[in-house]
Amino acid sequence: MESYKSGSHTVWECKYHLVWTTKYRYQVLGGDVGLRCWELLREIARSKEMVIYAGSINRDHVHMLIGIPPNLSVSKAVQYLKGKSSHRLLTEYKLLRKRYWGQHLWARGYWVATSGNVTDEVAQRQQLVTWIDEAASAGARKRKACKEAGISLRTLQRWCYMLTMAAR
Repeated sequence: MESYKSGSHTVWECKYHLVWTTKYRYQVLGGDVGLRCWELLREIARSKEMVIYAGSINRDHVHMLIGIPPNLSVSKAVQYLKGKSSHRLLTEYKLLRKRYWGQHLWARGYWVATSGNVTDEVAQRQQLVTWIDEAASAGARKRKACKEAGISLRTLQRWCYMLTMAAR
């Protein structure tokens, strides 16, 4: 019962795995933009009493394991997260304003699954895949990064495929 939230007449734990992509799958969420995007998503979630349990910002999509209160629908939560983050990022970064001249940073739609279908193991896999991708982009070889993480390159490829299919 310790992990459950409560209201005046309810006790709840509503966790969802959300994935959404940038418009046209442009890879614009690297570096400072990705860090700022994560900060904004945390601020927006906190303001609506949502809890982010895990997540990652990849170059062209966002993964989040998030707790949404029962008085807020999933579609409204995603609307707040995508809408406010898009507006703020486009305001702050001239590069994004130039690329997304139509004021739409995120693609339409999103993927969602309840936490009954997405375990903590999947969230850990996602974080591991993100870490290995970052190590590879920093100049290290994927095979070496996999060895340090204690998994095979084939396993990494399978996880990447599964996560890419979930993001579509």
